[in-house]
Amino acid sequence: MFDRILPKTIRGKIMLITAAVTSLIGAITVSVCFAVFQSFLRKSEIQSAEFNLQVVSNHVTADMENILYFSQWCCTNDEISRYLNAFQDLNRMPSISSEDFALRNLALSSFERLKEEYYNTHSSDYIERVLISPDNRRNYLQISDTYATNTSLAADVVYGNESFRRLLEAETYQWYGLMPDPLIMNKKKLFLPIARPIESPYNSRSIGWVFLTVSDRLILDYLNEFPLEEDSSLYLTIGDCSYQLADGALREASLPTIQGEFISGAAFHEQTKAFYIQNASGQRRVVVSCPLGNEGWTISQVLSSQAYRVQSRLYLFIIAGIVVLIALIGVLLYLLLNRIINRPVSRLQQRISAIASGDFSRDTGIEWQDEFGVIGSGINRMSENVATLMNKKVEDEKQKKDLEYQILQSQINPHFLYNTLNSIKWMATIQGATGIGEMTTALARLMKNVSKGTAARITLKEELDLVNDYFLIQQYRYGGSISLECDIEDGLYDCLIHRFTLQPIVENALFHGIEPKGCAGKIQIRAWSDCGVHISVTDNGIGMTPETIEKVLQGDAKPTADFFRQVGISNVNKRIQYDYGAQYGITIESKVGSYTTMTISLPYVTIQGE
Repeated sequence: MFDRILPKTIRGKIMLITAAVTSLIGAITVSVCFAVFQSFLRKSEIQSAEFNLQVVSNHVTADMENILYFSQWCCTNDEISRYLNAFQDLNRMPSISSEDFALRNLALSSFERLKEEYYNTHSSDYIERVLISPDNRRNYLQISDTYATNTSLAADVVYGNESFRRLLEAETYQWYGLMPDPLIMNKKKLFLPIARPIESPYNSRSIGWVFLTVSDRLILDYLNEFPLEEDSSLYLTIGDCSYQLADGALREASLPTIQGEFISGAAFHEQTKAFYIQNASGQRRVVVSCPLGNEGWTISQVLSSQAYRVQSRLYLFIIAGIVVLIALIGVLLYLLLNRIINRPVSRLQQRISAIASGDFSRDTGIEWQDEFGVIGSGINRMSENVATLMNKKVEDEKQKKDLEYQILQSQINPHFLYNTLNSIKWMATIQGATGIGEMTTALARLMKNVSKGTAARITLKEELDLVNDYFLIQQYRYGGSISLECDIEDGLYDCLIHRFTLQPIVENALFHGIEPKGCAGKIQIRAWSDCGVHISVTDNGIGMTPETIEKVLQGDAKPTADFFRQVGISNVNKRIQYDYGAQYGITIESKVGSYTTMTISLPYVTIQGE
């Protein structure tokens, strides 16, 4: 039975055993790592949230301690007590009479002392209102940065509020949540009320009370800077009231239902609680809750499931890396176990693949002193023979191209020479022999350029000289009705270009562009560099249709007997692409009845750069 399962070759058996052992080790490692990483991720997420909540808690606690210290100061300050004792039985405002002068000074000094202490309190920005009143609720002191309604009856309005009386009658500070200020019209703005009785310093008799409204900015300023994920949320619990942070404000809401037991051992501090909840959509989420100060408040964060998934994916990538590492160890184990058999075979296979890719160099590393070495020597001899045959083939093709080019150069058409000489004769007859020397010289130079050498590429300057000689002859032929302009960028005269590249294009512009139009013609040659060299030849002839452009580039136009017309535009385009690649060559832009522009694209190559 095992013989049917196991591979037939030794190499296959070694691979199977190695893969089985590696897979077993990998499965055990991945299982352990996944369990450890999941536990670590959950604990790290809870502790990170706990740290952020503790930062908020510390800031809010510090501000709240300053506010409570100020409240306690209002209840124990001697000057405030003297003011309340003096005014608790006085139901009218002090007049300007001399008998009320002391009372007025006492009221002014008490109010200034209250303002001084208020502005010296570090957290006074969060105290929206301070109201100190004697028991008769007349002649009260008030500091407020909000517009109060019923200003003259402010103490009566506050005292008539049921929540205020509950706070005032409590033995210590009590928290019933955020409430609207009874003295302002905007009931949507919430405050944290603080109310404490003020007792006489001489006995325990009540002589008045203090009422503070603390802005919810005390908490919002820190919660709005809290690093909160999109699908995470914050809850604040004050007394029996819970609030959720939404759109930068606290909205009354209740925490989702707690599900299951608390997560033990995940937080740093014993007072921090972590537990599972079930939200309104039925998802199971984790909540971290920390005490907020020493007042019995708590702040809770519903952790982001999206961030947890991102971290989980990161850990999965780490586990995948471990799996890859184990796989690499397995590969090394496989190479170690079957090196004697597999290494020679693999080297021979690699050598054969390299030969198939075009590497025919001799590799002495496969010529071992055994049977595999004999095969390696045979492969080396075969690759060398193939390389020799290919080099011979390339050399033969090169010689063939040179011969064809030489033959092409020797095919100067007598008809062209006849036309030229006939033009010279005409010039001599009509113009009294003026210009014969110039035209004859141009013809001699042109014939010399055609017949000299076999070099396939010359400089742009040499090619332009050939074009100028050719154009001069044609200019006499057309009676001076054609003109040629050259605009060559500095530094491009030395770049190499194929021989007879520009002349066929200029000839095409004359015979197929300007001549059929029957009017004065103009040819412009421009050369510039931009990721290579670009040379354009533009004429103001009859233009070309897209079908004609395609035929010109493909060489479908009918051949002529002229030498230069045999070296056509298609020939030029193919020579450029043969030497430099398909990204170079000729492109044609034309408008029928207006113009034709042929642009040659070449790499920038000079004689020194070859």
